[in-house]
Parts: sequence; structure tokens; C-alpha cells
Amino acid sequence: MEKFYCPECDRSYSLNTTRWRCDCGSPLDLEFTPEFFTEKILKRGPSLWRYREAIPIRKDQSILSMGEGLTPLEEMEFDGHRVLIKIDYLFPTGSYKDRGATVLISKARELGVTKVVEDSSGNAGSAIAAYCARAGIGCDIYVPESTSSGKLVQIQTYRANLKKIEGSREETARVTMEAAKKTYYASHCWNPYFLHGTKTFAFEIWEQMGWKSPDTLLLPAGHGTLLLGAYIGFRELKEAGRVKKIPRLVGIQSAACAPLFQGFAKGLDEAPAILKGETMAEGIAIAEPVRGKQILRAIRETGGEVLTVTEKEIGAAFKEMGRRGHFIEPTSAATIAGLKKYLKRKRVKEVIVSSLTGTGLKAVEKVCHMEKVCHLTATQ
Repeated sequence: MEKFYCPECDRSYSLNTTRWRCDCGSPLDLEFTPEFFTEKILKRGPSLWRYREAIPIRKDQSILSMGEGLTPLEEMEFDGHRVLIKIDYLFPTGSYKDRGATVLISKARELGVTKVVEDSSGNAGSAIAAYCARAGIGCDIYVPESTSSGKLVQIQTYRANLKKIEGSREETARVTMEAAKKTYYASHCWNPYFLHGTKTFAFEIWEQMGWKSPDTLLLPAGHGTLLLGAYIGFRELKEAGRVKKIPRLVGIQSAACAPLFQGFAKGLDEAPAILKGETMAEGIAIAEPVRGKQILRAIRETGGEVLTVTEKEIGAAFKEMGRRGHFIEPTSAATIAGLKKYLKRKRVKEVIVSSLTGTGLKAVEKVCHMEKVCHLTATQ
């Protein structure tokens, strides 16, 4: 039976509700049995909805899509190692967050929701705002005042109500949760339907690799919505007998804000409280990850780990990817910096997949301050 369930206290709830967390205060998961029909998949168009039977939307007429998904899987070489990079900045709003937004807002539409609230450092807010605009659903997006101006302009272009909050990313979340007492919370970290959109990242890799799974997935980890989504997707494929293993999960954090790294290194079940520093990688600058316990559990279950990168390493990775023809936001550069660090001790014949999660157009002013990259001459 399909239902919401709490992994902490075992309570369960009907899916015909706008509930977004358990009575015990924990985030909810979704019990759902996906089906995979390769013949149907191959006959469908190039969007993530080609995996229709594996996405928990009941009625086809509820689906709200802008053709998102099936992004390229590009082979690249780093320091003599060949890896596969999913180009997920090629989504309608410029980041992988469209994976979650298309499913979450389709569900909101199915439930008859007329207005939502969401808090974000930018990308998730842009994605939710865009899909709400297409659905004709009202939308309030709460962001920290420090959010990149490119993302703010994007959110406002979708005619969402932009609410800037003084203080940290965590304070922004607290203000939004208060608003969510009266309005549907389209949260990319609390709402499990978002994760059942990001899990399509795994399905696409499975198909693009000839119906196989890689050995390792190396992904950014703030609230962990891509990492957890990939875990859910490969777990579902394994339970359905479609792959033999779930890839090893490696999460990348900025050294300036690394609660998951601290929790992993200290053998803790949850991410500990940390003193948050400044980082260019605003997409992973999350001091209190909502699903921190689940992220650490998934990483340990797959034999994975968490790595950190410095601001200098992020800047160097950004410039290297520019020379390769990819204009990426600093969070994606942090992922590449982590990949290069991981490759220094790569195992023999290890098949690694990583991702470029957001376009650099979303964070131009941060890019301009990155070692004064905007002022580099052609000879440099």
C-alpha cells in the first residue's frame, strides 16, 4: 500500500494529505512500489517521465512537465582517469532541481493545492517557482538576503512572491516552516515527492550505461537531495532486480560548512552542530541538513564517504571546467574539486559518475569574485 511513513517512529499516514512531516517532527519517506518496463521506456520521449511507472503520481493528467530530463552523460578525463559527468545544468531552470520540482508540483496539482511556500538558497526556489507558474499555483519563495542576484531575478521572472530573510539559511527555513502551518510546504528537503523526482538521476544513468549501475557516485551534499534521490533510485532498481548493486556514495562538502563530514568522520548517527563559515558554494552551505541522519546512513550502507574541499580548490576547479567549455556555478565546481581529490586514490577499473548540477549564469557575481576571474586577461 502506498503511504507516507516515518523511519524514526514507524507512524504512517495517507498520501491524500498535504502533510509534510511526522507528528514526531521527523521528515517522512514515501512507501511506493515502482515498476520498470524497458520496452515502454525506450518508446517514450527524452524526458524523465519516460520512467512513468516508477514515479508516484497517480493520474497522467496531473503531470506538469517542461520536457526536463535525460541530460547528457559526458565522458571526461581528469589526471589520467576517465569518468562520466552528468550535465544536469541543462534543465529548463538551469539546475537539477527541476527533477524534484516537476514531480512535487505535479503532486500539488493532483491534491488541488492552490498555493505553496518554499525556502531555498536559490536553485530549488527557482525550480518550484517555474513549475508553479506553469501550473497556475501561487508561490511564496523565502531566500536568505545573501542569495545570488541571478537566482533572485529568475525567481521574480516566474512571478513568485520573493521574500528575503535577514540572517542564515537556517533562519530562512524556520520562517518558512511557520508559514507552512497554513500553506502547502513544497520543500525540496522535507517533502518526499521531491526526492522521488531526483531519483530519476539514477534511472537515467542506468539506461545510459546500458542498464547497469556505476561503481561510485560522487555528488554535492548540502541537504543531500540529489545524493538521497540517487540512493533511492538505485535501491529501487536493485529491489526490482534491474541492477546488482547500489553505487558507492561519496558526498562533497565545502570545508567552510561541513556538518556531514564531521558526522561521518566522528562516527555519529547525525550531523553535529557546527560553526558555519563563508563559502562560494552556496548550494551546499547547509549547517543543519534536514535529512542528515538518512544521508549518513545511505553513505555508510554503500561503503561511501564524505570529502571536503577548500575555497582555493573550488576556484581552481571552476577555472578548469571553463577551459573545458563548461560554465558552472561554484557548487558544481566544489563537486569537481572533490572528484579530483577522490581520483588521487581511485581503485582499479572503478566506474565513477559525477554531475554538474547548476549553470554559472545563476551566480555571476560570486564567479566574478572568485580570484578575480572576470579580470583575467586572455594571456592568463
